[in-house]
Amino acid sequence: MEARAEAKHIRVSPRKARLVLALIRGMNAGEALNLLRFTKKRVARQVARVLKSAIANAESKGDAKSISVDLDSLFVSEAYANDGGRGKRFRPAPMGRAHPYVRRTSHIIVRVAEKKTA
Repeated sequence: MEARAEAKHIRVSPRKARLVLALIRGMNAGEALNLLRFTKKRVARQVARVLKSAIANAESKGDAKSISVDLDSLFVSEAYANDGGRGKRFRPAPMGRAHPYVRRTSHIIVRVAEKKTA
């Protein structure tokens, strides 16, 4: 069983989001949520929301197929951030010039899967 969740146009640069996503990749889903709760990064709250959504999607997918999903056996199989759209703005500069700056956004994707027990 595998499920995914995606949050688009999150107002954080992908580079900063990847730092937090690298922490939870490969972890048990419950442990990852606990780790995100105490991580001192602003994007950790958004990543936790996406992870909770992926867990709920796995549960819903299991209910639709009449398969019982053990939530304790779920782990984060993939977690990555891609570039989103960029907001381009200009600031006034001396002597009538303008300096551009870019407001980056990111798309955060988290995929959870069940561990196979032999």
